[in-house]
Amino acid sequence: MKYFSLNHQAPFVDFSVATIQGQAPDKGLYFPETIPSLPKDFIDNIKQYHKTEIGVTVMQPYVGNAMPLSVLEKMVDETVNFPFPLVSITPSIAALELFHGPTLAFKDVGARFMSRSLAYFNRLNNKPVTVLVATSGDTGGAVANGFLGVDGVEVIILFPKNKVSKVQELQLTTLGSNITALEIEGNFDDCQAMVKEAFIDKDLKDTLTLTSANSINVARWLPQQLYYFFAYQQWQQQTLPVIAVPSGNFGNICAAILAHQSGLPVQHFIASCNANKAVTNYLHTGIYQAQHSVPTYSNAMDVGNPGNFIRILEIFDHSFQALKNKISSYSIDDATTIQTIQTVYQEYNYLLDPHGAVAFAALSQYLMQFPDHDGYIAATAHPVKFPEVVEKTTGLQIPIPEAIRGLFTKEKISINMPANFEALKEFLLNRK
Repeated sequence: MKYFSLNHQAPFVDFSVATIQGQAPDKGLYFPETIPSLPKDFIDNIKQYHKTEIGVTVMQPYVGNAMPLSVLEKMVDETVNFPFPLVSITPSIAALELFHGPTLAFKDVGARFMSRSLAYFNRLNNKPVTVLVATSGDTGGAVANGFLGVDGVEVIILFPKNKVSKVQELQLTTLGSNITALEIEGNFDDCQAMVKEAFIDKDLKDTLTLTSANSINVARWLPQQLYYFFAYQQWQQQTLPVIAVPSGNFGNICAAILAHQSGLPVQHFIASCNANKAVTNYLHTGIYQAQHSVPTYSNAMDVGNPGNFIRILEIFDHSFQALKNKISSYSIDDATTIQTIQTVYQEYNYLLDPHGAVAFAALSQYLMQFPDHDGYIAATAHPVKFPEVVEKTTGLQIPIPEAIRGLFTKEKISINMPANFEALKEFLLNRK
């Protein structure tokens, strides 16, 4: 499999180069030359397969000859060795729980796969790779956990000061070792802009081997397809599923759409957005306009200019009508998010985090128009990561899962930095 830049001004590369570079030299995102078609009998008999078998079948065409099959099998096995249950909430809505990994968020899958890929590709290189990542919440924790202690890899995480939850912040700032957290005086879009500028800066490119662990990196983005196949394994309804995905930078829903293009049966997709609704507006008007991000309770989705949306456009050959036929989008405000958490807990005894609540509210709106359909939400994070919102809304004190209990005894270590690329550049060039 070869990958090309969506800016079309860079050479084609294989999976290993795309993983190490993160972003193409012409600033474009890498995209697979072809979208694989999975065998029909694989889909028809998917209930008979182990998760690792599904993962290898889906990922092998994308990896190609970049690594031996035995390495890929081990990598996938370590990536998906926790549950992905599809839990019924109402007769027509279920939740695909993606928060049973080590950092209680869906991004564990991509981060674990990418860390192992990068370690393999860099195993013979004496020069360390510097992973530079911006986070609006869960990405940073998953990346930090996935890369902790990986030889030859240094991780620099940029996160917006006072705009991530307490648990998210602890997951970013308490690991030490090869993980460094930069607390940026700005929002996620500022963090992302600083990272993007770093990848095109000549001095940094000449001095460091930089790569990204955001979903712009194919090794982070592509494995996210897997849990939609795991969901289909568990799907019991007669109708094909409508899938509602909390959407911030649009990497997760893009992976789900890619899985569908490869053969995964899906009725429709819902891009569930909060007040940051550039894509919602686009689907209503046909005009895409980036926005300044605004803070919400569903902070991981506070993205005004989602970087992965260009990949979705590419999947649909930039056809607005084709896009609208398969994807709907709803913008859910904070008041509705709170009301949804409260109502779902009171009526169905199911606890949503704010991101899952956005998806539930959006899917509910869609199903009011199409009552014969059934669907599920991607429940992307454990409610314990947002206790201020969830506990105040429900009156329930959320038990701290064992996976994160130890974080509360650790010391926070971070470096404050203005939202300024020159400050980041100076830090990267001069750090010990």
